[in-house]
Amino acid sequence: MDEALLRSLTPGVLGILVRRGADFAAAEDAVQDALVEAVRVWPADPPRDAKGWLVTVAWRRFLDATRADAARRRREDRIEEEPAPGPSPAADDTLQLYFLCAHPSLTPASAVALTLRAVGGLTTRQIAEAYLVPEATMGQRISRAKRTVSGVRLDRPGDVATVLRVLYLVFNEGYSGDVDLSAEAIRLTRQLAAVIDHPEVAGLLALMLLHHARRAARTAPDGSLVPLAEQDRGRWDTASIAEGVGILQAALARDRLGEFQAQAAVAALHADAPTAGETDWVQIVEWYDELVLLTDSPVVRLNRAVAVGEADGPRAGLAALAALDDSLPRHSAVAAYLHERDGDLATAARLYAEAARRASDLAERDHLTRQAARLNTRRSG
Repeated sequence: MDEALLRSLTPGVLGILVRRGADFAAAEDAVQDALVEAVRVWPADPPRDAKGWLVTVAWRRFLDATRADAARRRREDRIEEEPAPGPSPAADDTLQLYFLCAHPSLTPASAVALTLRAVGGLTTRQIAEAYLVPEATMGQRISRAKRTVSGVRLDRPGDVATVLRVLYLVFNEGYSGDVDLSAEAIRLTRQLAAVIDHPEVAGLLALMLLHHARRAARTAPDGSLVPLAEQDRGRWDTASIAEGVGILQAALARDRLGEFQAQAAVAALHADAPTAGETDWVQIVEWYDELVLLTDSPVVRLNRAVAVGEADGPRAGLAALAALDDSLPRHSAVAAYLHERDGDLATAARLYAEAARRASDLAERDHLTRQAARLNTRRSG
């Protein structure tokens, strides 16, 4: 992939979108989406006209975002025009849509995919990446879900567990992806917590608040990623951390542990450490052990390998990593980090470069590329 070519084409593509009527901020977002797609597609299928390809993809992304924003505003306008509610509290319209899309006639996986696409505003590609499946596979899943519900009445809401899964994925996309949906996910989860007394609803809200509290410190002024260990903890939102910890403690006291409570416990331990070096990694490993029992998720096992490497040394972390499929997203990045901590700079640099090639997010790709360059400079210096 010719990064210099992408950089040289970006201003021209941005200018074309603005001349077509896109406001500058929306045009920038659309062009960034197109650049990420180019990084993913071009190595295997380079276009004949690179600039024309970028303009076409960026304009489509701009139109998709504009339509989604217009639909959301129409929903909000309808809510504002409704008469004041009576004595019975009314649920937010958007939250009702989440429940209706999680229809009992759908499998949980199909309900989540349909809701993320129809209500959350995520693209098929974003949903596929969240589920670690090919985009074509996810497209077929969403199409089947649409066909399933096309002939039924959407008058039976789905279950809470499916809605929680949707809210969690929407938050994750907003927290680390292309679309800023995290605040909306927190708003809806607050509403859900107000009407449903369930420890996992509280656990998800606590998890969101604890992660969102660190958001301002996750990027440098130039937009580059800042790893957790290097973040300025003075920029963390202490009020959100305190609220999240309080909600989590109340949920854990009910002794009905679930996946979101366990994840929130890990986030709380990170938030509680005054410095990265004071993080209680032993407790974090114990919480990941609980998560493995609850989910048996390969992503959880990957994060556990990092925690084991911090608690028991990099070689213990590499041993835990060896049991996992090396095609997992972030596998190469985790292996690179552990090899660097173990002193094998050559292997670490090679793995950072490999992880950069696999990364779909441009900011993450740049970060991993810089890590590889840093180690190569150290080796040659």
